[in-house]
Amino acid sequence: MGVTIKQVAALSGVSTATVSKYLNGVKLKEKNKISVENAIRELGFKANTIARNLRTNKSMTVGILIPELDNIFSTKIISYVENELTPHGYSTIICDYRSNPELEKQKLAFLLDKMVDGLVVMPDKLKNKDIKDLKVPIVFIDRIINDSSESAVLIDNKKATYNATEFLIGNGHRRIGIICGNSDIYTAEERRKGYTEAMVANNIFVDENMVLHGRYDVQTGYTLTQKLMQGQRRPTAIIATNNDITTGSIIALHDMGYTVPNDVSFIGFDNEELSRAMRPELSVVLQPLEEIGKNVAKIILDKMNYNSAPNSYVMLEPIFLSKGSVKRVVPEN
Repeated sequence: MGVTIKQVAALSGVSTATVSKYLNGVKLKEKNKISVENAIRELGFKANTIARNLRTNKSMTVGILIPELDNIFSTKIISYVENELTPHGYSTIICDYRSNPELEKQKLAFLLDKMVDGLVVMPDKLKNKDIKDLKVPIVFIDRIINDSSESAVLIDNKKATYNATEFLIGNGHRRIGIICGNSDIYTAEERRKGYTEAMVANNIFVDENMVLHGRYDVQTGYTLTQKLMQGQRRPTAIIATNNDITTGSIIALHDMGYTVPNDVSFIGFDNEELSRAMRPELSVVLQPLEEIGKNVAKIILDKMNYNSAPNSYVMLEPIFLSKGSVKRVVPEN
């Protein structure tokens, strides 16, 4: 016969109701939580998950829906979210819809069929009508859906590119190219707006040939960097607005024989590992990934365990690291 909840309660000095709350993911006082966890380890207690799920109508799983599983940004945040969910007894089911609108809806339906208790979603083409009647709590990550009031955690994307553009302008640059994601993605459009607002605020003409849009992937970075550098008015600086675009852009510059910052100054996004590997190191805009993950986990836990938990909109500050990839130039008239 296996170890029972009653035995765990006796050893930990709390009630069976408290042990049951812990097993169902309810947050306990720190002292009680430590006592229960120690008793579980000492007794080798294993919960009957199936019976518990039937009794509580909970699966103790959170569905995570992201556009690309091989995206460093996505996988790091997932790791931080899981770190916060695991102590509360929750596991995750991760689905990658490969930026395919039809697959995005299919994978959402798949997660709902798995009876997940909550959803963490990085949306692409989903509309408010696709999620407004769902019976599970949702937290959007990195992007939001227009007209939706669901909880979300993201950075101030407009400020991120505004600051990067201002930094380049302060170093004399006027012909600044920017490579953005698709304009129908909230994040991409906010980053484009930040660039435009910084240029206008400094009375610099916005050349639309310098503002390019594509997918958030390496190939986009590669192809659009080539386009910028082969144009009639070559930029003196480039801003890449995503980690994969940053990688593709740097590869393209290398293949074309250009050096950073001698031939062109460069500011990347998120790809801190690539930044540190380059000589000179790249200036980059960073998102506080751990802070994003912790906020996402806290909100989804509150919404799953306390039905009255209000929706939360958390906007975090971007981080700008100035390194050696920006060269001071003489401003053009």
